Amino acid sequence: MTDGSGSHNGAHVVGREQRSPEGAADYPVNGGVPTVTRSVSGGEIPPMAKPYVAAGALFFDDDDRVLLVEPSYKPGWDIPGGFVEPGESPYSACVREVEEELGITPPIGELLAVDWAPRPKDGWLEGEMLLFVFDGGLLPASWRERIRLDMDELVNFAFVPVDEVDRLLPPLHARRVSAAARLRRTPRQAGYLEYGEQIPVQPMTCGAAGRGASRRPPGPTSESDLADWPSDLGALSANARESRG
Repeated sequence: MTDGSGSHNGAHVVGREQRSPEGAADYPVNGGVPTVTRSVSGGEIPPMAKPYVAAGALFFDDDDRVLLVEPSYKPGWDIPGGFVEPGESPYSACVREVEEELGITPPIGELLAVDWAPRPKDGWLEGEMLLFVFDGGLLPASWRERIRLDMDELVNFAFVPVDEVDRLLPPLHARRVSAAARLRRTPRQAGYLEYGEQIPVQPMTCGAAGRGASRRPPGPTSESDLADWPSDLGALSANARESRG
């Protein structure tokens, strides 16, 4: 688990300007984290987003019910997953978190959804979040029987019909899980979300300027929506909560 401090500080990106020999030294070496210390043109680096990143997986049983877990340190349920650690890819983080939380290493498939969520208003994170949801697919009985929860973080798990996840999940989580499960049944099997809503939310249409237009989904609409945001994808460690002071 990460401590919730995030690993993207605005310097850890590879700029388009670096594609010249003068910028070659800024590229990662031997798998290191790419770091921009200057632009090739000598100008200052423009402001950039500094999202926190998390990853999790949807697992299903033979009745097409989705696996949810109950954290020990917060109300409500979640899906297996957690924060991406520095230098770690979202997929690797998902595999690691599943093993840490469930005690199993089942194969995890392709990406189902990336969900952008805004900075929480209570300020416990200082940036937006990008949340990656991967397809764990069917979890056979042979894997289900081997689940051993990390009792420091999780106290229960259950397979729940997708159309009933809103009984256990906070609103944002329920939207994300429902959208990812729905995308899993489409030909593309993947999509982009904002605050749990698929973008675009209607077929692209051609406007007067010849560009595609789409309707934007609403942002948080209620205090309960906003309140549920901080307990986001995956189980945060006790250290993460303590770091909030």
